[in-house]
Amino acid sequence: MLPPSAFVPLAEETGLIVPIGLRVLGEACRRAKEWQERFPGVPPLVMCVNLSARQLRDPELVSDVARVLEETGLDPASLDLEITESVLVRDTEASVVVLDRLRGLGLNLIVDDFGTEYSSLSYLKRLPVNFLKTDRSFVAGIDKDAKDEAIVSSVVGLASSLGMAAIAEGVESAGQAARLHELGCGLAQGFYFGKPRPAEEVLQWLADGRATTKRSSDD
Repeated sequence: MLPPSAFVPLAEETGLIVPIGLRVLGEACRRAKEWQERFPGVPPLVMCVNLSARQLRDPELVSDVARVLEETGLDPASLDLEITESVLVRDTEASVVVLDRLRGLGLNLIVDDFGTEYSSLSYLKRLPVNFLKTDRSFVAGIDKDAKDEAIVSSVVGLASSLGMAAIAEGVESAGQAARLHELGCGLAQGFYFGKPRPAEEVLQWLADGRATTKRSSDD
């Protein structure tokens, strides 16, 4: 077993990340559809999938995503695609065009690792995204560092003002989860809620009734 950091950079460099990413997307959507049918709920389970910089530049990306959704039968509203902030600020003009087309499919878009780039916030008002995901480096100190709390609170307020929702990343304790709730952040992910696990174990976790209506991430 290799962690993503051991192979993703090489896959990006060689272009292999495109077919790898497409396979991941297909499997994720297939699993999401299967789990929704076995464990129906309101709202239905949502699958989040990361997109890399190379994938975002792939001219076939939008058609590939549309094809996967059609083949798996997954409602586009049940798919969230995450793109890191660094990718978006690097080429905002091109990103807006691609993201507009993806949003046109009916899915949701997330700006991942928000707050880690030294950039103007003006790009945000142009991006057709649904969620801002606060970087884990700020969430880690939210229940003990006033500065981290101030940053997270600002992101939550900014997202709301722009018609988006904020997601807290890297929640690892009950104290962090409670403070985020007090700050008005209603969506979160992290080891406090569950660690990465094989699909079979996720299925058992759902069957045991431990699932919540919080959004699940395919990290």
